[in-house]
Amino acid sequence: MPTSPSSPPPEGPVPGDPRPPGRLRRAATALWRGLRVGGPPRRGSERELELCRQERDRWQRYADSYERDLNRVRLERAQLLAWLAALHPASAVLVRGADGIHQLRIEAGGRQLSWPLHPADLGQFAHIPYVRHAGPYGRTRWDQAAHLRRHTRLLAMEGMLFTTAPDDR
Repeated sequence: MPTSPSSPPPEGPVPGDPRPPGRLRRAATALWRGLRVGGPPRRGSERELELCRQERDRWQRYADSYERDLNRVRLERAQLLAWLAALHPASAVLVRGADGIHQLRIEAGGRQLSWPLHPADLGQFAHIPYVRHAGPYGRTRWDQAAHLRRHTRLLAMEGMLFTTAPDDR
C-alpha cells in the first residue's frame, strides 16, 4: 500500500510494499525527517545561515559607506552652486518646476546653466531670488530664449561641419 508523499515512510516493513526493508528504509526515513519543513535545522544550514548573515552585514556596511559619501558629495555640490550663484547675483534664480523639483538657473557667458537641487539643500540658497511663475511646460521666456540660442549655435556648427570646401568638389 503506497503512502502519501507528505507522510514519513513507516518504520517497520509493510506487507506488499515493494521497497526493501532494513537499512535502506531507515536511510530514507532519516532523509525524509531531515528535509521536512519545521524539523530541527541541520548543522550545515546553521553555518550557512551565519555566513549569509555575515555577508549581508558586510554589504550593508558598504551601502552605508556609499550613502555617507553620496551625502558628503551632495552637500559639497550644493555649497559650490551657492557660491557660484553668489558670483552671478544678477542672473541667478531659483525655479520650481511643474514636477516640484527646484532648479538653480544662472546665465553666464551668454549661456543658461541649470542644476536640480535636493530639497535638503534649499536653505543654502536663501540669498537667491525665487521665480514663482514659470511659463508653459515649466519654462520661462528666459529659458526658451537660451534654448533657441543653443540650437542656433548647434545648427551653425552642423553647417560648418557638413559643408564641403570648394576644392573638394
